[in-house]
Amino acid sequence: MQEVSSYHQELTNRISPIVDKLFKSNSLYQVKLNQREIIQMLVELFGQFSPEEMRKIANDDLTDRIDSIFILEAVSGTLNDLTPEQIKMYDEAVKRK
Repeated sequence: MQEVSSYHQELTNRISPIVDKLFKSNSLYQVKLNQREIIQMLVELFGQFSPEEMRKIANDDLTDRIDSIFILEAVSGTLNDLTPEQIKMYDEAVKRK
């Protein structure tokens, strides 16, 4: 159990600065995502990899992966924020394509 806990701390220490940097550079993330919750989710997600696998991932690559996850997370709820009129306009625009 101690190993899992220290590995999660290692992940948190590695992921937190990346998350902080991405949040500061993108206002959509600041509006749509909870930074603390997203760090916990990422630690759980990347915790499925072995420590050796995670250590092999370069920081630039990890940053790109986290950014991709953020985009999906931030945009996934966007359609829920639309009014019925906006949803109708969206549906009509999709049908035309």
